[in-house]
Amino acid sequence: MTADYRDFYRGRRVLITGGLGFIGSNLAHTLVDLGADVLIVDSLLQDYGGNLFNVADVENRLRVNIADIRQGTTMHYLVGGREVIFNLAGQVSHLDSMRDPHTDLEINCRSQLTLLEACRQYNPTTKVVFAGTRQVYGRPDRLPVDETHLVRPTDINGINKAAGENYHLVYNNVYGVRACSLRLTNVYGPRQLIRHNRQGFIGWFVRLALEGREIQVYGDGSQVRDFVYVDDAADAFLRAGASDACNGEVFNVGGDEPIAHRDLVRLLIEEAGRGSVRFIPWPDDQRRIDIGSFYSDSSKFSAATGWRPAVNLREGFRRTFAYYRQYFDRYVDDPAHAPQPA
Repeated sequence: MTADYRDFYRGRRVLITGGLGFIGSNLAHTLVDLGADVLIVDSLLQDYGGNLFNVADVENRLRVNIADIRQGTTMHYLVGGREVIFNLAGQVSHLDSMRDPHTDLEINCRSQLTLLEACRQYNPTTKVVFAGTRQVYGRPDRLPVDETHLVRPTDINGINKAAGENYHLVYNNVYGVRACSLRLTNVYGPRQLIRHNRQGFIGWFVRLALEGREIQVYGDGSQVRDFVYVDDAADAFLRAGASDACNGEVFNVGGDEPIAHRDLVRLLIEEAGRGSVRFIPWPDDQRRIDIGSFYSDSSKFSAATGWRPAVNLREGFRRTFAYYRQYFDRYVDDPAHAPQPA
């Protein structure tokens, strides 16, 4: 795939569910710059990452509809005429899924069926790209993890996300609603939720480093993970949305610089110029659902679309810190809030 995939979006009618959130809003910025007709749907549920400020600088170049995608009649109307749907609405907190599994089920399963049924009935020619997750793999048997690895989630969120992904594949294979899934690893960058630590540790670590506070790492920090800068993640969605070669498939989208948590924290402290680290024992509730070291093999997606991450870790965090230094007050409710382990 050449740079033509970006030209594909000029004048294209695009819908982004969860578009006021982290990845969705960054994707929206890229799409409006490419000349797409962008409609965002977001419920703005509290603590889920949606933030109107995320699109404040492009608000006159797109449309926003505040709605819950679980509402069938609403989605019947909103999917109409949309040529590509980037489906990023979801509940991503592993801890919240264990504490409130029914809400996770509603958002990550029922809402997906509602959207797909709306497409089947009112816009069957659309293309849907689903935001999947590496969490569906559970504890890996081997590293790096490719798409042939067993799907064996360790928590409720992983189970429901795996179900949501499979709904998309069924609608592709049975009903002809073109769909694929991108199994994202740890995405980071500007516009990420940093108010609390329940949607992944990386945004919280960024905040603690910015505030010069102590970053508490579970265990000895030897766990290895891979990270993807949000612009690279957005580029992956663009490529998948423009390529029918992706239809009916699942793809890993991960970074190419696996790094241990302890080394990651050192990097954050260096780039922030402040902060400290302390290693603490694993809490039981976290240890029981932890997947250990994980990094993915994204070669299948690279072969299909030509995608590769372009922003290295140090540069990505440099950009991230620069963004939050400028707009920090737009992303925190109480900068003095007591730190929590992540």
